[in-house]
Amino acid sequence: MTLWHRAAAALAIAAIVLGLLQLGSEREGLSVSALQVGSQPVTVFRPEGARQAPVVLVAHGFAGSQQLMQPLALALARAGFVAVTFDFPGHGRNALPMQGGIKEERRSLQALLGSMEEMRAFVLELSGGRPYAVLGHSMASDIIVRHAQAHPEVVATVAISLFGPSITATTPPDSPRNLLVIDGALEPAMMQTEALRVMSGATPEPALETAYGSMDRGTARKATLAPGVEHIGVLYSRHTVREAVLWLDDAFGRTGTAAPAPPPRGAWIALLLAGVVLLAWPLSALLPRVAVTGNGTARLPWWGWRGQAITLLLPALLTPVLLWKVPGDFLPILLGDYLLLHFGLYGLLTVGLQWLCGRRPPALTPSQWRVFALATAAVTAYALFAIGLPIDSYVFNLRPDMARLPLIGVMCLGTLPWFLADEWLTRAPGAPRGAYVASKLGFLVSLVMAIALNPGRLFFLAIIVPAILLLFLVYGLISRWSFAATGHPAVAGTANAIAFAWFVAVVFPLVS
Repeated sequence: MTLWHRAAAALAIAAIVLGLLQLGSEREGLSVSALQVGSQPVTVFRPEGARQAPVVLVAHGFAGSQQLMQPLALALARAGFVAVTFDFPGHGRNALPMQGGIKEERRSLQALLGSMEEMRAFVLELSGGRPYAVLGHSMASDIIVRHAQAHPEVVATVAISLFGPSITATTPPDSPRNLLVIDGALEPAMMQTEALRVMSGATPEPALETAYGSMDRGTARKATLAPGVEHIGVLYSRHTVREAVLWLDDAFGRTGTAAPAPPPRGAWIALLLAGVVLLAWPLSALLPRVAVTGNGTARLPWWGWRGQAITLLLPALLTPVLLWKVPGDFLPILLGDYLLLHFGLYGLLTVGLQWLCGRRPPALTPSQWRVFALATAAVTAYALFAIGLPIDSYVFNLRPDMARLPLIGVMCLGTLPWFLADEWLTRAPGAPRGAYVASKLGFLVSLVMAIALNPGRLFFLAIIVPAILLLFLVYGLISRWSFAATGHPAVAGTANAIAFAWFVAVVFPLVS
């Protein structure tokens, strides 16, 4: 390990310690209780010693979990509210599968609304039967609106990244009561259009950043944009916290309170994860050497029959077209079946093209196989636990229950062909500069093409495309360092395939 490695290790450890200390301090002055309501894991955030504080029920979106809503729950508790987060069926650590699926939207809707009914009973008991408010993000924005429309004791609704099909031109002006819509300014323009459409019941020509109606009559309406953030960043935005707290203060008739500055949770999570990723570099120097790389090998050209461009472009273009009409719903993971097929077919096409072009990985000797297994186990463990544990604690659930464990192995049937083929294509001797970035962009473009061809079935995949891009970046750095140390691209290819299979099988909703 060189001096640079030691310096990087020291810097990484400092970032990890500082991030953990700052994230741990966010709960100072708050009482945080973990409970169970039926199948639903529940967390209650409240100011220490607070009595008779108004209650806000906080609901996460598609493929989310309680952890994703913690920034708002903590901020609400610091503002004097009792914030209650929970995991919907099929999400997070709720072991109960969600009924229905893409093809049975009504059953899914009823399952999610039934979960809200369970939480309503808990919240009314917690609040002593007094009115409460609801706050939800993305998928849950529609769920909380429908819930509030059915229950007049919901005094206010804060819908973040709202999809509001239950609000139409004939909906009464107080249904739901006192609605605040918050979108990220960097979200697609359709979100702003939807927010203004929802506001049109309050005034013929609604405008952003303008409040309409009356809190007392339940007709208050406002749509606002959180600057500089997208679909996930809106949950961490200072603007989101300020607008939500002020709206809820007004709805509950609280005066004289100031919206607290939210803790910079996003920055501290980013610092923690940056430290964990950076630590992988010096640790990679400890990995055993598996094979000798082809130093000095001439780089392959981009164009021509045997060039890299053909191997990169054809799978990206063909995969969504070939899978366009293939039936899905054969796995109990919502959209997991399509991702399995997309990864698998893309990988097999890439392998076939490389084989035709004469680019084949060399065979390993028995002694090299043992070293390969040891190195792969070490990189996989780091990818799953060193990176996975902070994400599980602060971003979204990555802890599988027994029903999901075999699904991780099934997802590997798709991810292994693609990651092994991709690592050999972009890391092997002679790969042209920029091949790794080009291949990841090609995969994302291919996924976007698939969504465009079948938006009704694959729409929710668009929400997780930024998450896949981030994972490509993080695991790409680890694969680069592990390849430099081991000399064999299959080490990181196998580790990344297992990590992605884990991510899809655990994060995506479990359905029955």
